[in-house]
Amino acid sequence: MKVMTVFGTRPEGVKMAPVIKALEKREGVEQVICITAQHREMLDQVIDLFGIKPDYDLNIFKPGQSLTDITTNALKGLEDVIKKEKPDVLLVQGDTTTVFAGALAAFYQKVRIGHVEAGLRSGNLYSPYPEEANRKLTGVMADFHFAPTEKNRENLLKEDYSDEKIFITGNTVIDALKYAVKDDYEFEDERLNRIDFQNKRVILMTSHRRENLGEPMENIFTAVRDAIEGFDDVHVVFPVHLNPKVREIADRILGNNPKVSLTEPLDYAPFTNLMARVALVVTDSGGLQEEAPALGKPVLVIREETERPEGVEAGTAKLVGTSYLGVYNNLLKLLQDEEEYHRMAKAVNPYGDGTASEKIVDVLQKMVR
Repeated sequence: MKVMTVFGTRPEGVKMAPVIKALEKREGVEQVICITAQHREMLDQVIDLFGIKPDYDLNIFKPGQSLTDITTNALKGLEDVIKKEKPDVLLVQGDTTTVFAGALAAFYQKVRIGHVEAGLRSGNLYSPYPEEANRKLTGVMADFHFAPTEKNRENLLKEDYSDEKIFITGNTVIDALKYAVKDDYEFEDERLNRIDFQNKRVILMTSHRRENLGEPMENIFTAVRDAIEGFDDVHVVFPVHLNPKVREIADRILGNNPKVSLTEPLDYAPFTNLMARVALVVTDSGGLQEEAPALGKPVLVIREETERPEGVEAGTAKLVGTSYLGVYNNLLKLLQDEEEYHRMAKAVNPYGDGTASEKIVDVLQKMVR
């Protein structure tokens, strides 16, 4: 069996890395690794961390690239690789533009497609944008749907996908966490090493989504600033996205606050080890909604809807929206109400037990002939 894995961004790299490692261990499997480098620097960091050596690097990244640029450049580059390698199955992960282009390139060459992390749905085609459309379009072309949860499976069944092609595996991000988080980890940024995680309640915040730019982001940052004001033992660490619009708002609202550390974006290893030490997470990220529960961290989701409702239903995450009062009141409650905090921190992680990658490879070896 020849398996071609395609990915192009840091989140894809993190979640595909355990699958690549699982494929490496199996007899009778030939693997071809192709990266589009939709993101360049952040993807390279993940490749180095997991010791992945791509067979093909399309290197499509360019400053100011549009979604059309990414799609067309990835599609053309992948066409050439697929024609040359002739894989039995092509794996894509998640919902980026690389995922959609990878699936489309495989479909055009009549190569079977495995979609890792299939079945996530927000119900709003423009939120998250363009991810909701990417994952739905990929699903139409996929032959194997590797759904992290039962809820994801149900979403696919509602869209009339065959149950025989859906496989519940858990999420591979849990597999990746096992690899990355270390008790004795030392940060390169000395500001992080100096934080007293034992006696301070540290909040990890991230915010970068397109739909939150502007007024929603201003509401979020102002609410966080105001909510922590009355607590001497609370500190916020905010690795700020490279988007200049995000940076401008963060600097203006949080930049001179002694209770807030604005850092550069963190590589996967320092980021996950930071998350393992904080008290709670405030985020609009999709992946963090899966990772933080695995580490026992309550998550306040600063979005209007989520394609990951399992965490909300399990009680480990709470969808708080982007209004000032929604963020302020929910963060204040977690800081003031010890019982509520522990209820969320001890909720059962709904995203699997760290064996998703092995389950995916098991299915491929059974189904791909």
